Amino acid sequence: MDMHKTYGTGRRKTSSARVYLYSGTGEIKINSQEVDDFTKSATLSAYLLAPLTKTQMQDKVNLNISVVGGGKSGQVGAIVHGLTRALVKYQNDLLPTLKREGFVTRDDRKVERKKVGLRKARKATQFSKR
Repeated sequence: MDMHKTYGTGRRKTSSARVYLYSGTGEIKINSQEVDDFTKSATLSAYLLAPLTKTQMQDKVNLNISVVGGGKSGQVGAIVHGLTRALVKYQNDLLPTLKREGFVTRDDRKVERKKVGLRKARKATQFSKR
């Protein structure tokens, strides 16, 4: 039996995810946890599985994912990015579908650094004229 296997790296904010994709029955392990244990939020779970759902691949592939850095939302974003890359490598004709849904592009927004003399990156203390 041919164990077709591909890999994709995804990044978002300060998270990076390594997504290993095998042909299979739809098992998903994230940092050796089930999806529901990894993200308690239904919204995040739905977003995480969106690339599979949109391409009707949820029961055709198994995923083994390791993700580090950032918070849950950034990690899910990184997984989606990596999963998309792995899917395109696995089956190239999925690219137009995934591109249309906006999964292919890396979201490059990051937290802006705090500046000296300010409270946050851009928030200053209240100005008092007197």
